Amino acid sequence: MLRRLYHDQPETFAFTPENQKWAEAQMKKFPEGRQASAIIPILWRAQEQEGWLSRPAIEYVANMLDMAFIRAFEVASFYFMFQLQPVGSVAHIQVCGTLSCMICGAEDLIGVCQDKIADKPHELSADGKFSWEEVECLGSCANAPMAQIGKDYYEDLTAERLREIIDELAAGRVPTPGPQNGRFAAEPLKGLTSLKDYDSGKTKYNASVQLATDIGDTVKRIDGTEVPLLTPWVKDAKKVAAPKTKAKAAKPAADKPVDQTGVTKQQAAAKSKAKPTGKSNPNPDLAGEDAGSAPETLTAPRDGKADDLKKISGVGPKLEQVLNELGFWHFDQIAKWTEAEIAWVDSRLKFKGRIARDNWMAQAADLAKGA
Repeated sequence: MLRRLYHDQPETFAFTPENQKWAEAQMKKFPEGRQASAIIPILWRAQEQEGWLSRPAIEYVANMLDMAFIRAFEVASFYFMFQLQPVGSVAHIQVCGTLSCMICGAEDLIGVCQDKIADKPHELSADGKFSWEEVECLGSCANAPMAQIGKDYYEDLTAERLREIIDELAAGRVPTPGPQNGRFAAEPLKGLTSLKDYDSGKTKYNASVQLATDIGDTVKRIDGTEVPLLTPWVKDAKKVAAPKTKAKAAKPAADKPVDQTGVTKQQAAAKSKAKPTGKSNPNPDLAGEDAGSAPETLTAPRDGKADDLKKISGVGPKLEQVLNELGFWHFDQIAKWTEAEIAWVDSRLKFKGRIARDNWMAQAADLAKGA
């Protein structure tokens, strides 16, 4: 299936303050320089906030993670869980159409969606409140047919019951999720035949339905205030107590570098063991400190006014700060880089190859001219 960005895009995207804290906390799960590994959960959070992934949202996440935009687009377009077009303002209904559900009446559920929402999947209803799609197995085969609405499963559905659920949602109510035929979970319809000590009659709801009931509104967008932000992987919880106001410089792997070059003890040890250049090693690591020749740098921006280097595609807040620390503040500096100077700068970036790949020099030249 060909998946493209929606033709009508919003101008901007920004996380809510609480979702920003959450996203930054996810980045801290990974070592310095590997924050891009957090792209799937952070894209998912953006979708949970807005309902779908717009181009500004994808680019916002890419900038957070210092990723080229195309890399983030590749992830968003590859995984079908990401919606690349607007969804219903109240609910997006995902009807399971795989074998078990299809045998048990999924086609009737799809018929309800076509009748009450729109003829085709991914189209909005006339009032903009609902959308639907058929999806692959959602893993609730014992309770077929079923659908996921918002964050919850509605199982053991009939066409009549799905109509009622849509009407309830349209009226501003949130129906109780889980089995819709009186079952507690996925036990036999006639009751348990074994493990009777765990008879479902001991509590009103199973754990999943109870949580949904406690939250009270599981179809609304996530703004980050629903549950406390827990970050057990962060030693100092204060580190994620507020949104970023300024990108921090990348830190070396150890607390204390060997010298002012920023080479850590681990890196120095590895370098000392590196295989020397020779016939058996014809391609030495060009990422060392001696690669290329240093371009002309500045100790501070001219007249105290630096160019916004983030306007260069591929440069995010963190890369901009690294460039500033290296002495590059203006577009015309970058536009003049030679191949040897590119190699020198490239050896000092964690995302090697990006300069040539995104052609920073041509972009900088245009920006320097005011284009």
